[in-house]
Amino acid sequence: MNKKIVIVAIVVIVGFITFDWITGFSDEDEKSNNVVFHITLANPELYSNGSYSDKFSLDSGTYFFRFVPNGSSPETLSIKLTGQNYEFIENFNLIGTSHESEIAKYFTWKYEGKKNITISSLQEISIIINPNGNVMGSVSVDLIKK
Repeated sequence: MNKKIVIVAIVVIVGFITFDWITGFSDEDEKSNNVVFHITLANPELYSNGSYSDKFSLDSGTYFFRFVPNGSSPETLSIKLTGQNYEFIENFNLIGTSHESEIAKYFTWKYEGKKNITISSLQEISIIINPNGNVMGSVSVDLIKK
């Protein structure tokens, strides 16, 4: 009887560790909920002349980009931030990683590029997101304060 309880406890602990590893909940960047900018680009009508643009204020501090891409997301997502004392330009490239299990093959997607930025003073920021022609592919973009 005691062996069954120990085995069940070990299985539960391994299950929680595996779930945390798969979902990435322990990643410090992912835990931050201080979203200062969010857009889900899933509709071509959100773009004007092939790009999405907006303005918002940022306090001084360090921020990072978080993306929720999928296989139909733009292969290259160009982001430009400009402010009175700041400019950031990055071309984020979509990378697909193949995974295989005993019953299925699937992909996970992520954007690679410089995701961290530092703002030295409070300022209004203009953001331009260019999907480089792929206005049909969906992607969510967050800018989060660390």
